[in-house]
Amino acid sequence: MKERRCHDLHILKNNFMKVAVGSKNPVKIEAVKQAFEKVFPEETWIVEGIEVNSGVASQPMSDKESITGARNRAKKALQKLKADYAVGLEGGVHEIEGKWFDSGWMVIVNKNGEEGVGSTIKMLVSEKIMQHIHGGKELGIANDIVFKMRDSKHGDGHFGLMTKNAITRTSGYRDGVISALSRFVQPDIF
Repeated sequence: MKERRCHDLHILKNNFMKVAVGSKNPVKIEAVKQAFEKVFPEETWIVEGIEVNSGVASQPMSDKESITGARNRAKKALQKLKADYAVGLEGGVHEIEGKWFDSGWMVIVNKNGEEGVGSTIKMLVSEKIMQHIHGGKELGIANDIVFKMRDSKHGDGHFGLMTKNAITRTSGYRDGVISALSRFVQPDIF
């Protein structure tokens, strides 16, 4: 049995694709892992998170800023971990017609410099939560205050709290990563 495990480890080390995630947040890492395994089930994926700076505000206030943050995270993670792919995920809020919506943006870059961009759904953020954000808090902290929680951004997140986990932060981010992977699933049309 021990000999078999060593053999499998040798195969794994030589036949896998490495994905770097520009975050150590376990929810984001799990979402990336689930997305790559769902889209490319024939591959063996090693997904590793690394803390990198987004280069944007800690609470992005527009889709453009969120995409920039995700792109910066992906590029820095790719460089630091020498991966086949790197994923940057950046949650932010965006104002549309006087209402604020939460969404996550995902940028995937591969070692050839190709890029895919995707996003989660957009979910309305209540004025009660936005008051805290306008006061300088990140969405995760604002959620913790309003919902009387602790560290919800590493768990349910805004999506989960607002839907009783019908949409979890992991599932929402997984779907956003899958949408960004479309660039690599259908490379001939890009």
